[in-house]
Amino acid sequence: MGLTNRQNVIFKTIVEEFTRTAEPIGSKTLMNLLDFPVSSATIRNEMATLEKCGLLEKTHTSSGRIPSSKGYRYYVENLMETDLDVPTKQTLQTYFSNRHYSIDDVIDKSCDILSQMTHLTSIVLGPECEEQKLQNIQLIPINSKSAVAIFVTDQGHTENKVFQFKEDVSLEDIRKCTDLLNDQLIGTPISQLEEKMNEIHPLMAANLVRHEVLFQAFVTAFMRFAQEKVKVSGRSNMLYQPEFSDMNRLKEFLNTLENGQLIREWTHSEEQNAISIGNKKELLQIGDCSVIRAKFKYSQGEEGELMVVGPNRMQYSKVVGLMDYMTNVIEDIFDDDQKKGGGKNE
Repeated sequence: MGLTNRQNVIFKTIVEEFTRTAEPIGSKTLMNLLDFPVSSATIRNEMATLEKCGLLEKTHTSSGRIPSSKGYRYYVENLMETDLDVPTKQTLQTYFSNRHYSIDDVIDKSCDILSQMTHLTSIVLGPECEEQKLQNIQLIPINSKSAVAIFVTDQGHTENKVFQFKEDVSLEDIRKCTDLLNDQLIGTPISQLEEKMNEIHPLMAANLVRHEVLFQAFVTAFMRFAQEKVKVSGRSNMLYQPEFSDMNRLKEFLNTLENGQLIREWTHSEEQNAISIGNKKELLQIGDCSVIRAKFKYSQGEEGELMVVGPNRMQYSKVVGLMDYMTNVIEDIFDDDQKKGGGKNE
């Protein structure tokens, strides 16, 4: 699209002012915002050209213009600048300077900070584990009533679970249980572990003294393991966005956010036309919603996704700048863990 330099500056100014105020932008407002002299009539002509190009559209309640969906895409691809302001960088650097956080702590906190700083909804999707297969189980006793279970999949995903038993469990039972589960469950898809546990329940009963205690502990752990790993922060922020004033639409949106699989289907549909932003980020437009998503290393060989969801009228430069910072922090900590020989839960 061959816009002149002046048209680009005018359009960039309209996008950034509208995302800040949610008010349609008129020629008089632009005259006060532009840092070069231009008449109101000239601005109106340029805005009319931008409208013909499909980048701006009129509203029914004002003579001003607002960016179109196509306009936001053009802005993100061609005009957006993503540097964070100094106070924001200093705040983030102070928080993340504590290197004692685990990678899961950092991911969760990044999700919270994104929602707070953007006043939008942020989401973390962990790697999909359901079709991965169990490769190894370790059950390490802490005392007679507690133990740590470590599950490893064929794709290197690791989950730690601390069991608190209601009754004493002997070291011999723990050893036998570990051997039995490794013998019976290795190679089983994560999604089938609960069903497989029910099949080997009689075998556990025949070989373990505290078989029922151990059975219930592992069934619960495997159910959690197979669940979609998702964290959502800032659901209530959508209440304050004028684009979500329709309560039925808001309810539908919030219901989607309650289910990790629905989120994944909503944001990964083949019908979505994603726009690349740099190496690992994308912009999706789903109706009048926009989703900025960025991939990050979650564990060896696996990726997670960090997302910010809001109306098309979001402050893209701020959102993308924050996501750049957050994903870099997550991957730096992941790399540190790998160099130290640790894992994501250590």
